[in-house]
Amino acid sequence: MANVFVHKRKGKTGIGYAVRYADPLTGKKRTFGTFRKFREAQQKVNELRMLLDSGGTPLQKKERFTPLTFGEVAESLLAVWDERLKIRELSQKTHNDYVYWLRILMKVFGDKLLCQITKEDIEEYRNQKAQEFSNVCANKHLLRIRNVFAHGIKILAVANNPAKAVPLLSERAHIRDTFVLPAELERILAASQKLRSKYYLPAVILLGAEHGASRQEILSLKWSKIKFDFQDIGLVEFFRTKTGRKRTEYLMPRTKKALLEWQSHLDFMRHRKRITDIKTDLVFCHLDGSPFRRFDTAWKKALDLAGIKGLHFHDLRHTFCSNLIISGGGIKDAKEMIGHKDISMTDRYSHLTNGRMLALQKQLAAHYENPSNPS
Repeated sequence: MANVFVHKRKGKTGIGYAVRYADPLTGKKRTFGTFRKFREAQQKVNELRMLLDSGGTPLQKKERFTPLTFGEVAESLLAVWDERLKIRELSQKTHNDYVYWLRILMKVFGDKLLCQITKEDIEEYRNQKAQEFSNVCANKHLLRIRNVFAHGIKILAVANNPAKAVPLLSERAHIRDTFVLPAELERILAASQKLRSKYYLPAVILLGAEHGASRQEILSLKWSKIKFDFQDIGLVEFFRTKTGRKRTEYLMPRTKKALLEWQSHLDFMRHRKRITDIKTDLVFCHLDGSPFRRFDTAWKKALDLAGIKGLHFHDLRHTFCSNLIISGGGIKDAKEMIGHKDISMTDRYSHLTNGRMLALQKQLAAHYENPSNPS
């Protein structure tokens, strides 16, 4: 039996009932139409189920377009994103980000018919946001507008997507490649050991600088993903929700030492306070196992104490890649170890691969300084 159901949703104009179904060819969830009354929606469910069970396709039944406002299409899209979140096609962070930007757009374009929004309207809005904020911010708005139009095409609310003709703005000027060298990293580590967070912060910093771990990878890291005794070196497995990729690395000596010290501190304090019911297996958590939500304050205090300004925690990923290349690694090595999907994301470090050029220049200098006698 075909998978057809009614999804109740609340819009600006009241309660609506969206009839949704699983596409028999792709298996993807699609919206057939939205109805004001549940009885009408249920009747359409029965008709649509019979059509699908007989091998038909709903596109044959629904040929004419139904003009909908930007807000109505956006509400339908939100329902799709909610479904994708439930089946884990979207991470919670990605879902929250999509919804945040879409809600802003709904306040601007919500009451306007989708088919009446032109390329010029979208381009003007993009440029306005770029001037007010940044190209990065403007692109986020534009991408969500594209999403709404693409969904509008699927539910036959609009015939084309004018947002696709509006190009994304260059974000090159906003790409950060700030990093610290070993001496500066030592100052930050030394400062971190003088704070109240001295038991866990060194491990956090070293995971970022020596393994390129992101904030999310660190906060979601579990003890079960660390093998301290593996080949007498140690092994750690990271999972990045942003890309859905796992990566496994040998533990760097200082990182291993810092993690063991943090683990020892947790065990000691739990024994001292007689805490036996530990909620999670998270590495960075409170004594009862409840997760750390952030460590921004501790990080900023360490930077202030070390006398370093303008360094973001994410810059430790750049620190990892940069120092890996400076110490002899290649661009491809950095790409694989940091977990980038595309080599273009790692190209920002290409200017650091100058070790071979330096060797060639030394040879050239020696050639000029010791000219051979003409034969």
